[in-house]
Amino acid sequence: MSSIFEITQKDAAGRIGKLVTRHGTIETPTIMPVINPNIPLIDIDEMKDFGAQILITNSYIIYRSEKLHDKALNEGLHELLGFDGPIMTDSGSFQLSVYGDVEITNEEIIDFQKKIGSDIAVPLDIPTPPDVSYEKASSEINTTVERLTKAREKFTDDMLLAGPVQGSTYSDLREKCAQELSELDFDVYPIGAVVPLMEDYRFSKLVDVIVSSKKGLKPSSPVHLFGAGHPMGFALEVALGCDLFDSAAYALYAKNKRYITVYGTYHLEDLHYLPCSCPVCANYTAQELKSEENNVELLAKHNLYVTFEEMNLIKQSIKEGDLLELVEQRCRSHPRLLEALKKMYTYSDWMEKYNPVTKSTIFYCGPESSKRPEVLHFSKRIERFTVNGSAIIRSNSTKQDDEFDNILMFNPPLGTFPVDLMETYPFNIETISRPDYESIEVALLNTIKLIEQNPEANFTFVYEYDLYHPLLDKISEMANLVRRYE
Repeated sequence: MSSIFEITQKDAAGRIGKLVTRHGTIETPTIMPVINPNIPLIDIDEMKDFGAQILITNSYIIYRSEKLHDKALNEGLHELLGFDGPIMTDSGSFQLSVYGDVEITNEEIIDFQKKIGSDIAVPLDIPTPPDVSYEKASSEINTTVERLTKAREKFTDDMLLAGPVQGSTYSDLREKCAQELSELDFDVYPIGAVVPLMEDYRFSKLVDVIVSSKKGLKPSSPVHLFGAGHPMGFALEVALGCDLFDSAAYALYAKNKRYITVYGTYHLEDLHYLPCSCPVCANYTAQELKSEENNVELLAKHNLYVTFEEMNLIKQSIKEGDLLELVEQRCRSHPRLLEALKKMYTYSDWMEKYNPVTKSTIFYCGPESSKRPEVLHFSKRIERFTVNGSAIIRSNSTKQDDEFDNILMFNPPLGTFPVDLMETYPFNIETISRPDYESIEVALLNTIKLIEQNPEANFTFVYEYDLYHPLLDKISEMANLVRRYE
């Protein structure tokens, strides 16, 4: 059975969807807490209390443990973990990336995942790390595709099968790999081997990897970003079209006495206050948490609360159509994320294809907002505006408005449009009273485009006394330029 993935809401390239598995339907985007099958840090029966709809564990660890191996085969994976919802299993690719080898074949690990009752199984792909040679990345893609092809041919029942997209940091290889896997009709498409990018804060390169992978996949394919467990990147990653995230960070960070927030991570020893109101933080002071014997478990719980809280906020943002505002806020929490935001908007043309054509109101959050897909969408449709006769372009009403045949609004970063549209989307954008350089530039470029497309019209451009940009010189050659001092 192929997975049934229904997209119910969209914003940017992000979406809310429903993924059907044999142990239930999950709503995406969502987090899959990583469970160590030997020693779970948090009781499995508590996971649903945090909001976990689905878990992920490592089938290779289970396979290698005599006690776990036999119990999983005899009683099933769900009985082993004590969880009645969907469970995804990794194949040992992580161990392969760390140790260079695993003691199992692709066919054996897929067969084992099937026998223990995994809901979503992952073949033994080759996780090619960033910055290897192009030749090595290409060669390992061939091995991965070969293994995945055999897995797809062999397993066609109701266990969902994942097809990991590889290709290192080469965009063309990521897209090529994704295209080849799409033809094999997998149920879920993980984007693999990106943890080193996140560990090194190379979020800008991560954007390239996600977008290139998405370009090679069908738009309706559910996408899993492997190893992305820190909430500070979720909004960005969801906006680019990722649906599933596995988080080991909540436990790994806790073991290192690290306290997660959406803006970054604190060392417990450095905390004087707990900037959170989750059940853990509401019942402990920073000093009390430091002195608790079980503070690792408490930290893990806090980390998981914060993780799911952020994902719920992201879903609400998708519902309200302001996901990109949340992305811009989150990306200002770290310079490398700000770089990633700028990189994301270099793909606005791609994002525009998936972004809803109507929303409520856009909020201008900074210079990067000038590159949003909605602004690009307007720029492409300026030719739809026909201007005949005389036209005044201004930011605020003037005493001379009635003297013109057309009254046009100048509103950065969009540009110029009929004043009658001011209360409609996207022209009802909420902006700052003193536009910044970047928004003025985009608006002037769009205004120049409008004037050029209506050569028979007579334009008067009234601009505020403190507005300056070199493009005003270009407009002065095409229109009557009036400086306003009121």
